[in-house]
Amino acid sequence: MFSGIVEECAVVTAIVKDQENVHFTLTCSFVSELRVDQSLAHDGVCLTVVGITDDTYTVTVMRETLRRSNLGLWQVGSKVNVERSMKLDGRLDGHIVQGHVDKTAECIGIEDAAGSWLFTFRHPFSPELARRGYLTVDKGSVTVNGVSLTVCEPTDDTFMVSIIPYTFTNTNFHSFRVGTVVNLEFDIIGKYLSRMMEFR
Repeated sequence: MFSGIVEECAVVTAIVKDQENVHFTLTCSFVSELRVDQSLAHDGVCLTVVGITDDTYTVTVMRETLRRSNLGLWQVGSKVNVERSMKLDGRLDGHIVQGHVDKTAECIGIEDAAGSWLFTFRHPFSPELARRGYLTVDKGSVTVNGVSLTVCEPTDDTFMVSIIPYTFTNTNFHSFRVGTVVNLEFDIIGKYLSRMMEFR
């Protein structure tokens, strides 16, 4: 489990295709603290470390993850938001994030908000998925590329988030442009509530 508080941006250094899987090698400042079998969130996707060198580590991505996320768009040099899993004695500074991406969204607007930034995202709307909790609510939580954020002005298929300078600088939000594809994970509490409502 994760909290959506990104530790830093890792950089993709190599990409190797292996049948329908893809092996991504990345580097970050805490490689020496990692171990094989450890889970890390990468742009919000929970992946397992399968190999480590002195300054890089490797994760393997399967076809379903590539289909549901933006990981297939990664290139050598891509900056990726990374977060190690939560410690049981730690503070939940963001919200409960599973690392299970639900779908992708497209950035459709970026507005300078006098020191901060407003980002607008659009995602495909499905009434069936909305009934299962795949939706956003005003002042609710959503995870965008692994970052825990508060929703504002949601519609059926769009929502906005406000990004402070620290988050803008220390995540890959600073690289977003109109058209950038991002990973979304909707709030797990909302999913459970929606599911329970189906049985009432």
